[in-house]
Amino acid sequence: MRLATAGNEAYTASLAVSELLGCKLGGGSRGQDEELGIRIPRPLGHGPSRFIPEKEILQVGSEDTQMHTLFADSFAALGRLDNITLVMVFHPQYLESFLKTQHYLLQMDGPLPLHYRHYIGIMAAARHQCSYLVNLHVNDFLHVGGDPKWLNGLENAPQKLQNLGELNKVLAHRPWLITKEHIEGLLKAEEHSWSLAELVHAVVLLTHYHSLASFTFGCGISPEIHCDGGHTFRPPSVSNYCICDITNGNHSVDEMQVNSAGNVSVSDSFFEVEALMEKMKQLQECRDEEEASQEEMASRFEIEKRESMFVFSSDDEEVTPARDVSRHFEDTSYGYKDFSRHGMHVPTFRVQDYCWEDHGYSLVNRLYPDVGQLIDEKFHIAYNLTYNTMAMHKDVDTSMLRRAIWNYIHCMFGIRYDDYDYGEINQLLDRSFKVYIKTVVCTPEKVTKRMYDSFWRQFKHSEKVHVNLLLIEARMQAELLYALRAITRYMT
Repeated sequence: MRLATAGNEAYTASLAVSELLGCKLGGGSRGQDEELGIRIPRPLGHGPSRFIPEKEILQVGSEDTQMHTLFADSFAALGRLDNITLVMVFHPQYLESFLKTQHYLLQMDGPLPLHYRHYIGIMAAARHQCSYLVNLHVNDFLHVGGDPKWLNGLENAPQKLQNLGELNKVLAHRPWLITKEHIEGLLKAEEHSWSLAELVHAVVLLTHYHSLASFTFGCGISPEIHCDGGHTFRPPSVSNYCICDITNGNHSVDEMQVNSAGNVSVSDSFFEVEALMEKMKQLQECRDEEEASQEEMASRFEIEKRESMFVFSSDDEEVTPARDVSRHFEDTSYGYKDFSRHGMHVPTFRVQDYCWEDHGYSLVNRLYPDVGQLIDEKFHIAYNLTYNTMAMHKDVDTSMLRRAIWNYIHCMFGIRYDDYDYGEINQLLDRSFKVYIKTVVCTPEKVTKRMYDSFWRQFKHSEKVHVNLLLIEARMQAELLYALRAITRYMT
């Protein structure tokens, strides 16, 4: 797997930060700044991700012009190369589609004004306490002329945006509860009404940023150096150690030896991969021999859906508290609740009755032209993306595993595919992996490095990032299905 990061950009970023720190790459003298009384910031983190070693992300890919083009396009569109882009660039094909879609949603012609788009992004990211995304879009909101007063709290925003708070809340945490009454309340709010086109634009933005919050936490994205939590003014504690070395990846030995996954032997994790490969082979053989009845398939779905309610983390590692962003949304106590928990029954969402390909895609494209096509392309790239590798193995058909991950996420949301045998999920996804998936998708703000390290321990970081792409696209599609079905029911 080639890692996609451009050497020139890495060097330029390193040089820029080094200059900011007031020392030469080779020297480290800060006397002049000290005499002037300048407080010198230094980055708190070690690269774009807290989970992935910086040296892996910043490997030179100078022979791959596609990577350079992606960086140039991203910088031209956003005026920055953010840490999400630097981590997603493990998978250039997906990143290109992601950047194109995000650029269209935020900057191209559409039903909503630019400052509304960024404010909706803030509202969506805040539901998961994702201060990383909130910080980025606060800056963008102000840059396009947004009213700073709105940032003092949702109650200071226009009533039209305040009315969107309920849909934001339900979509983020319990999308299966969305009804056509939610839609009607927004479309018939007199002078504060949304048009159908505006609402579809808002729904796509909400689902995009709910999912992007999952990626941010799932991959341990570090704060940008200019944002809260991205820098400190404390001097480095290591003697004879130039602070610009932090930017260059020359960390102390102690820092590089930390292993939060525990003392798992290489042989144990090797056998985990071999066992997974063997299960995939056996399941394929069983598929070829006999096919379960529709009744049995439905029963296995209900069993998996019920079992998914009892998947939760017992991880006692504390999550670093994020900057309080609760002022950007209402009802802070409202959060994820398991599907069908406490005896409440919600009918299963059958994809055969309402699906993205036959229903959602055309509705989005009709009301917000071209966006349905962009989202559809992004879904397909994430779902079909493969390098035919698994850890140290090559020439592997991973379609069975990718489908199990995608369908498990939809199963957690009550979405069923009639032609899928849900018994495969328990064969392919172990408990630590299920815990990670559910946490990233449902309560991403609770993800820890220990969770990230504990699943697929022999797999490359690029493969774990690939998993996160599957998670966020499956989540986005699940949210869209519930919201678009409710809009369709309102329209009919």
